[in-house]
Amino acid sequence: MKKFPFKDIDQLPVWRRPVALLVLASIAVPIAFSTWLALLNNFVIEVAGFDGADIGLLHTIREIPGFLAIGVAAVLLIMREQVLAMVSLLLLIVATAVTGFFPSLGGILLVTFISSVGFHYFETVNHSLQLQWLPKDKAPQILGWLAAVGSVATLVAYVAIVMTWERFGLQYTEVFLISGGVAAVIALYCVFAFPQFESDVVQRKSIVLRRRYWLYYALEFLAGARRQIFVVFAGFMMVEKYGFAVHEITALYLVNLIANIVLAPLAGKAIAHFGERTALVFEYAGLALVFFAYAGLYVYGWGVWLAMALYIVDHMLFALRMALKTYFQKIANPADIATSAAVTFTINHIAAVFLPVLLGLLWIVDPAMVFGTASVIACGSLALSFLLPRHPAPGRETRFSSGAVPAE
Repeated sequence: MKKFPFKDIDQLPVWRRPVALLVLASIAVPIAFSTWLALLNNFVIEVAGFDGADIGLLHTIREIPGFLAIGVAAVLLIMREQVLAMVSLLLLIVATAVTGFFPSLGGILLVTFISSVGFHYFETVNHSLQLQWLPKDKAPQILGWLAAVGSVATLVAYVAIVMTWERFGLQYTEVFLISGGVAAVIALYCVFAFPQFESDVVQRKSIVLRRRYWLYYALEFLAGARRQIFVVFAGFMMVEKYGFAVHEITALYLVNLIANIVLAPLAGKAIAHFGERTALVFEYAGLALVFFAYAGLYVYGWGVWLAMALYIVDHMLFALRMALKTYFQKIANPADIATSAAVTFTINHIAAVFLPVLLGLLWIVDPAMVFGTASVIACGSLALSFLLPRHPAPGRETRFSSGAVPAE
């Protein structure tokens, strides 16, 4: 990739600017990853005979690279962020494409680990590039549109699955290969069509862990723990408890995506208008109630329609998560962003290393307790979110900060 100064991007056509690269990446990742996620629960249950403990182990293995995302800081000593993003994206795509050829516990764990290295390293660097490339005043809105673009890409993939799975008698191997192939074409275009953008701010190469970012770290840790419970067990519940088939669970995902396409840009505008604190308080309060109701599905025997409604509301609230990104963008030293992204991903995945496998064992005993745990975690996030200031900035990281700009 030819190097190009970021300050001169206005000289490039729109389709070769950094935002265009972020848009294409937002399309390629969900085509591969979301297809894998849509098929996963049925694939592991029908083909590999997974139970709750197995699915917990799988997601623990999948999240280990996220925990090791701090290694991105070391890789950046020898490789530029944009290059690492493209290498990681291709690794994710190739590993996802061959998943169907490994229909056993060991095989699925292996390819999942490889694809997860690509996914988590890409997401770490992509998070950093977004915060470096997007202006602070427009970041919430652009992040909202990027989320909507990713949802549209996933929507197309899910519609294709729903429309063709039963009609053409598709096999898991075929769908994994097709989605991986389409995503690979987009990724290769990104490699050859865009220059290598030279950021105006030189990023620190050493690991950055600052005391004044403590609230951001705490919120990321709790968000990672809560997210694991939803990702691992909410979809698994729909298949195990309610017997959803591939096209049915994918149809549920479609409803979520349509809602996200509409709501993500609106969420970005809401964050810009009301501020990060209000957005996060609303998100965490809603999530605490949703997970409490998930537990009620098992305690009180509530039906499938409520389960579907809760699943959709959960996704709608997730659109507000970008407020945590823009909060950090506002309080961070610009030179800290790259290595802080790696540190943050590691913090976000600390619970992911042990929580899925432990809760997988608890799931066998009492699924309601798994979702009750998530509700408690959401309440912890809610309590911390009240500490955010109305207008975050360096020196105003919390409501109790002195306001003095830190010397770094």
